Amino acid sequence: MAYYRSVGDVPRTRHTQHRDAEGRLYREELMGEEGFSSDSSLLYHRGVPSAITASEVWELPDQSRTPNHPLAPRHLRLHDLETGTDAVADRRTVLANNDVRITYVVTGAEPSAYYRDAIGDECVFVESGSGVVETVFGAVPYRAGDFVVVPRATTHRWVPAEASRLYATEASSHVAPPKRYLSRFGQLLEHAPYCERDLHGPAEPLLRVGADVPVLVKHRTSQGIVGTRMTYATHPFDVVGWDGCLYPYTLNIDDYMPITGKVHQPPPVHQVFEGWNFVVCAFLPRKVDYHPLAVPVPYYHSNVDSDEVMFYVAGDYEARKGSGIGLGSISLHPGGHAHGPQPSAIEASLGAERFEETAVMVDTFAPLELGEAALAVEDPEYAWTWARDQG
Repeated sequence: MAYYRSVGDVPRTRHTQHRDAEGRLYREELMGEEGFSSDSSLLYHRGVPSAITASEVWELPDQSRTPNHPLAPRHLRLHDLETGTDAVADRRTVLANNDVRITYVVTGAEPSAYYRDAIGDECVFVESGSGVVETVFGAVPYRAGDFVVVPRATTHRWVPAEASRLYATEASSHVAPPKRYLSRFGQLLEHAPYCERDLHGPAEPLLRVGADVPVLVKHRTSQGIVGTRMTYATHPFDVVGWDGCLYPYTLNIDDYMPITGKVHQPPPVHQVFEGWNFVVCAFLPRKVDYHPLAVPVPYYHSNVDSDEVMFYVAGDYEARKGSGIGLGSISLHPGGHAHGPQPSAIEASLGAERFEETAVMVDTFAPLELGEAALAVEDPEYAWTWARDQG
């Protein structure tokens, strides 16, 4: 994200000596994407960021996946899911493919383990709760409705102020605003539904002192996703300053500006972020279509190239009345199956001027498989609801 920030104590010229008041040299670290060819930041550490004293296996939670076969639309009730309380170690896998993993956890009020996702960026939607994400770049406060974007390999931990429901999209790539929202130099354009003022990153360094600090690292091998517990000689949060265009930030869903039209607009107008082979969209309370014969709910559509995942967050989702969908539900509509509103919802929506609904959508371009959590909270009757409601 080419939105430059400078935080804390940085030297006038990069890659030159930078010392503390006692003359000790700070250690400069470049954190960059795509092999020095994309966004990066320079961080200045008190200690040596490479100094580890131990490396051992971290046994990840159940990563098993079950193909969506026989093919069917699915309804998953996440609020029925039991989880542990660690925002990192107790996440449960709901849906996944090789490009993205969707997980869910309900935290307690205790800090999570220190953590680093070395596979890709994470985009964590805060369904409810508040707190702070402490990172090597500084503290990032979060609240309900935030998308918390954490770049790949950023050491961080979640410090909830209260129980928090976290819906995480863990990418195998980077997560960024769609290219069509950006100028050729990376500024968000006038037609984008949010701007740089809506993005909130760390305001100051977060300095911690400690020794033998364990950090959980999720990474890839030829055998798939694995975990390692690395012990650092000094606290990783020892950065006195940094500058650049790579850092964690939040965007609150209420700051997103919905785009509406004379007739129903397609899902791409609701896009928030993109990653490799997936997109993230947001549906918000909004004025709906104003053609005199408009049908406000979506038309039936076939995702011939993608699977669609809708997470229902708040409000009253008009198109799904009669389906069993409620707050905290996920619907999975796979490629190869036409989906859309419940038949009786179409007539019921005619004449509506506004929808009061909040939902987060993830569309993937590779088939999603069911995680162990999905199997635990699936509604077995959902696939037949259209046949039972003929309008």
